[in-house]
Amino acid sequence: MKKIRHWTRSATRLAALGVACLALVAGCGPRKTALVTYHDANMDFGVVQTVAVMPFVNLTNEKRAAGRVRDMFMTVLQATGTVYVLPPGEVGRGISRLRIESPEEPTPDEVIAMATNVGADAIITGTVLEYGTVRSGTSTANIISVSVEMMEAQTGKIVWSAASTKGGVSASDRLFGGGGQPMNGVTEAAIKELMNSLFSN
Repeated sequence: MKKIRHWTRSATRLAALGVACLALVAGCGPRKTALVTYHDANMDFGVVQTVAVMPFVNLTNEKRAAGRVRDMFMTVLQATGTVYVLPPGEVGRGISRLRIESPEEPTPDEVIAMATNVGADAIITGTVLEYGTVRSGTSTANIISVSVEMMEAQTGKIVWSAASTKGGVSASDRLFGGGGQPMNGVTEAAIKELMNSLFSN
């Protein structure tokens, strides 16, 4: 079970990393937007009313990237009014009580225990793969690539995952010297795309 779980997570992360690499390699082209998504066809997402968002993995050089993206993700998710997002302090206390060593990558058993402990119907984890500035010639712009996964409380298995990349240097940026969108703007755009993926099921 653990091997399957790790393989699934690795496959999701590799897919997201591939999306990020495509966006970076194509930095000389138009501003990039990409989405990779998966839904468990057997999952009734209507029963998910309370979620706990775990700390995100940070694979970037920006030390605060994971915290910033997680905070905005939680805010945007709460603002949809579709689910209740547990406060980060409550999530942190649950992690401490259960002594989860790697809350960014919980095992299925830890997901089940965490969901029971904090009263969540699902647990969400995330990975920030790219966050910051990219350059194409003399132009620069902000880019973000983030992947997220939702595990349901009863089995700890992944029922939804998605990866989004936003930003990059556009043709107009190169021609007219624009600097692309602000970091908050591309981050919000990526997260909203993830939300659309989640709630389109």
